[in-house]
Formats: sequence, C-alpha cells, structure tokens
Amino acid sequence: MNNTHLAIIGGGNMGRALIGGLLRRGTRPEQISVGESVAEARAALARDLGVSATADNSAAVETAALVVLAVKPQDAASVLAALGPLLQRNHPIVLSIAAGIRTAALEAWCGAGVPIVRAMPNRPALVGAGVTGLFAPAHVAAAPRSAAERVMQAVGEAVWVSSEEDLDIVTALSGSGPAYFFLLAELMTQAAVELGLQPQAARRFAVATLHGAGLLAHASDGDLGRLRAEVTSKGGTTEAALRTLDAADLRGIVARAIGAATRRSRELAAQFGSER
Repeated sequence: MNNTHLAIIGGGNMGRALIGGLLRRGTRPEQISVGESVAEARAALARDLGVSATADNSAAVETAALVVLAVKPQDAASVLAALGPLLQRNHPIVLSIAAGIRTAALEAWCGAGVPIVRAMPNRPALVGAGVTGLFAPAHVAAAPRSAAERVMQAVGEAVWVSSEEDLDIVTALSGSGPAYFFLLAELMTQAAVELGLQPQAARRFAVATLHGAGLLAHASDGDLGRLRAEVTSKGGTTEAALRTLDAADLRGIVARAIGAATRRSRELAAQFGSER
C-alpha cells in the first residue's frame, strides 16, 4: 500500500493471512507492525514474515495510518480503550475484523473523528481465496473506504454491503459457508464409500470436485442456476440426484440453516458488540 504504515493488532490466523497477502502485493515488511501478546507468536511473525511484532499495542500503532483490529470480540473494548489517546491524536483508519462488534461501539471506544470500517472475511483468506464483506457508516469518506478495501483485497475479493445488518447475513453466507461445502463433500464421500468406493479414492474425488466446481463458478458470469443446468442432462444421473434432494426439501433446509446462522450472528453481536 504505497508507503503507508499499517498496524495489525492481533497476530493470529487472520492477522498472519493479511500480512502474507500484503507482502505478496508489494507492501514491505518494515511498513507493517504487529501488536501481539503471545511471545511465541511474535517470534514466529518476525521469523516467518519479517515484520516487527511487539507486546505493546501502543508502540505498534504509534505511526500507523491504518490499524487493523484482529482480536477476539470480547477483547475489543479493552484493547481500543488502551489505544484511545493515540487514536484520538493521530486519527488513523480503524479496520475491524472483530466479529460482531458494531460501528457504534467501535466509534465510542476509538473516539470522535476516527474513521471506522468493519470487515467480515472468511477462512479461505488463509490461502488468498477469501471473500470479505465491508461496511462503513455514511460519514466515512471515500479515501478510508478505499484503503480498507485494498487491505482486504490482499486475501481475496472484497464486497461492500449497504447496511451494517447485512454483515450478519454475510457471516451466515460466506463466513460460515465453507463449513457447509465441507459437510456436503464429507457426506458425498461417506455415501460413495457405502456404495463400495475405496475411502481414499472417495475423498480425492469429493475434494477435487469441490475445488473444481468452485473454480468453474468463479470463472463464470455468476449465474449459478445456468451452471447447474449445464451439468444436468435430461433423464441423466444428475437429474436423478437433484430430484432426490428436491424431494427432501434441500432448499428449505438451506434457507433455515442460513436463517439460524444469521440470527446467531445477531445474538453474538448483542452480547459482545454493544457499547459498554
């Protein structure tokens, strides 16, 4: 990101993924500082990625133009309260990937004038193939939005949503979504084994199919119904399988699952994401 100094508070999996993605995109290690409380994690960050890591969050943030908050939701309030004076003095962009923490709470903890952007990435970000939902309040200017978007694009796609409540749906869809696909591939594997296929071969077929289907969908125009139809020959094997899934109300099951995950996201937001 040109010559911008970034600070990442929290050097866990997502923090490391962001650092790796930024380095691959040309950010220099000396432009990134990390606040991390665990000594072993700090040593690994310095050894593996060449970035400066410190237990002192204030030192990490001191000269940062953008601060990524990558801590557990229950730790966000105390972390930002300690950084409050620095944030108020320097007014960096704060990009929060702390799940469920609402912008109203973040603004209260950071103080007036600090631009806040919320992000909801998903686990494929760990391999540079993630998708992130982004939201910022209307008063946040274009430049902070653009800077936050570029950071999250280091680990995949970034998509803006129009309301903060939409992030709960994004959490249910893409945040939890990889588990749904893994479950389907797991069940497909088990069914194939029960029909007589060797377990190792069944796993390889299921995983490769999951990967290949994702690549096809990503390379397409996004019309998933058309892609499904292209695989489904009239009177063929795919049609027989899809009819069985339809008869079992797969559409209703998926709708109820996404609804349950969305409601749970909102419950967790109410638990951890309110101003305290």
